[in-house]
Amino acid sequence: MLFLVRHAEAGVRADWHSDDRTRALTTRGHAQANAIADRLAPLVSGALVSSPYVRCVQTLEPLGRHAGRTIGTDDRLAEDTGFEGTIELLQTVPEGSALCSHGDVIPDTIAALERRGCRIDGAPDWRKGSVWVLHREGSDVVSATAWPPPDA
Repeated sequence: MLFLVRHAEAGVRADWHSDDRTRALTTRGHAQANAIADRLAPLVSGALVSSPYVRCVQTLEPLGRHAGRTIGTDDRLAEDTGFEGTIELLQTVPEGSALCSHGDVIPDTIAALERRGCRIDGAPDWRKGSVWVLHREGSDVVSATAWPPPDA
């Protein structure tokens, strides 16, 4: 099992006047990140890999504390990078890994996986704080299910 997490709620992009890579989670976003960590901590046994954007790293920080793991960053999970790099990561990270990315990358990645034969179980969920649970056979992702964002 792998987990592809959309970052939790962050400040409003239009209201942010600095580099968007530094936009942080809101209070609600931190609560979502803690709830995500509570749910995933018993399931995560692999790597934690995040987009280098602050809001993604912050989303995985509570999970890192719970699971006793450090968070690596990878530019292939950053905004506007397409799906190819994310698929490469999904094919190569250890089982039980969690990756955190953005609202443009994740839908494109899931669509690309579906074109490659991945079965989507249930309705998709693209909201901030949603988690895609992915199952692999070999290096191929064969099924995916979306968990809704936690109530926070």
